[in-house]
Amino acid sequence: MTTVRVRLTLIYSGLFLLTSVVLLVIVNTLLRLSLHSRIARFPGPSAGEAPPAPAAPGPGAAGAQSPLSELAQDVIHYQWDMSGLAIAVLTLVSVAVGWVIAGRVLRPLHRITATAQRLSLSTLHERIALSGPRDELKELADTFDAMLDRLQRSVEGQRRFIANASHELRTPLAVQRTAIEIGLPEDVGEIRGKLLLHNHRIEALIDALLVLSQAEHGLRKRDPVAFHEVVRLVLAETDTGGVTVTARTEPFVVHGDPVLLNRLVTNLVDNAVRYNHLGGAVEVTLAGGVLTVRNTGPEVPAECLDDLFAPFRRLHTTRRQGSGLGLSIVASIATAHGAGVRARPNPGGGLEAAVTFPAAP
Repeated sequence: MTTVRVRLTLIYSGLFLLTSVVLLVIVNTLLRLSLHSRIARFPGPSAGEAPPAPAAPGPGAAGAQSPLSELAQDVIHYQWDMSGLAIAVLTLVSVAVGWVIAGRVLRPLHRITATAQRLSLSTLHERIALSGPRDELKELADTFDAMLDRLQRSVEGQRRFIANASHELRTPLAVQRTAIEIGLPEDVGEIRGKLLLHNHRIEALIDALLVLSQAEHGLRKRDPVAFHEVVRLVLAETDTGGVTVTARTEPFVVHGDPVLLNRLVTNLVDNAVRYNHLGGAVEVTLAGGVLTVRNTGPEVPAECLDDLFAPFRRLHTTRRQGSGLGLSIVASIATAHGAGVRARPNPGGGLEAAVTFPAAP
């Protein structure tokens, strides 16, 4: 696949070569006609006249030419040779000059492309700010900057909404939970327990939705995080519920948000424990920048793997119900950190989920 710079260079060189050849043919043709016209004015035999009959005809007498005609042919041949050599040299020069000129013409486009590739939701403040004359490329760069202004305002508005929603939704639920725990008498324990259960579920759902929204809006800043320590902390705080959890970790540093990374590991481990069976096993491995969580449990159909990372998708009914946002939050947090996530079923049941992080700078 040829680039625009190569095509522009070929166009420049092709036009130069075409015009040079046309000019060469015209000049040399006119030179030939002019030489023969001037030679014909001299007395004696010329290129356009038959030579006088020799006294003793010889083998080469029929093709004899006058010295002036031979000189004209030599001049024309020399002119063709030198013109061809000059065109060949100038064609090579035109390729080099065309390459440089095409690079200068396309430099603003490279700048626009580099800025677009570098941008993310956490770097929307960057602008191209192209300087120079008011031409098509300057207009394109200004249009791109204006689009970034609108996008930045929209993202900042969504972030403010998330912050406000987090406060406005969590506070009434906390007050409601306190009222249930303190205000209801002990003799309505069954009703009290159901109210508290639904209150906790709503709090967990709202918290999950807010984390998902935060992850999808990118990271505002990145800090070096000892990811192996995060994994160990999560495993130490996990309620295994009769499931055997084993771990093997290697030191690894991730540049990102420690809170979101903690939630990523928590959701993976919690999902592996929840979608398991009594006496099952969960294996957690961190090696080479890849976090792998493998569990036993019910079989997962291969055609359902794409649905695992979609919000509100649950493949099985388990003894510990969730909101259906666990793996979708994992995928969003992984994307925000430039990591890739995949899942595949284990032979005999269970799932293997892996998150591959980029190498730390």
